[in-house]
Amino acid sequence: MQKMTRRALGAAGLALIVTTSAVWAQEAQPVRVRGEITKVDGNTLSIKARDGQNLTVKLADNTRISAMEKASLNDIKEGSFIGVSAMPQSDGTQKAYGIHIFMDSQRGVVADRHTPWDSRPGSTMTNANVATTVAGKDGQDLLVKYKDGEKKVVVPAGTPIARYTPGSAADLKVGAKIFIAAAQKQPDGSLSAPNIAVGRDIDPPQ
Repeated sequence: MQKMTRRALGAAGLALIVTTSAVWAQEAQPVRVRGEITKVDGNTLSIKARDGQNLTVKLADNTRISAMEKASLNDIKEGSFIGVSAMPQSDGTQKAYGIHIFMDSQRGVVADRHTPWDSRPGSTMTNANVATTVAGKDGQDLLVKYKDGEKKVVVPAGTPIARYTPGSAADLKVGAKIFIAAAQKQPDGSLSAPNIAVGRDIDPPQ
């Protein structure tokens, strides 16, 4: 009788652990991480976040690593798939303060859309294809189109522009700036990262 009771309690405990883990996974919302690598220990990174927090990020064996390299407006052509960090203007345009050029392999993986962004208060992120690019009075004007609409983007002179390129674990070193789009908080307080972008000669645009 005691053996059966112990087995029943053990099974109940295991079920509780599994259920708790499932509930945690459902409740934990992805978080964005912006910061600098302060330590590398195998697949574990110590990150000094932009807000001053010290974070532990664990990379899976199949974590996608992308490197960010400096680019320019000349690299943005009609048909380029880009992401634009911007501030909405009163005339309906978006004033860019950072642009990243996606790799062709990221088309269909990164959603093309216009959404609120958390880089700056009131900012937006537009992932879209460039329809036209012309010189404007305040810099370069881009018309970008995404699944549900289009936006006119004003790119002032000096706006940081970066290009995604394949990266590797060798890019993850102390002092490198990183951006993680969808880290997942774990029960122990650490974060798991399905993907990570790391700056080479330019910080990842925010």
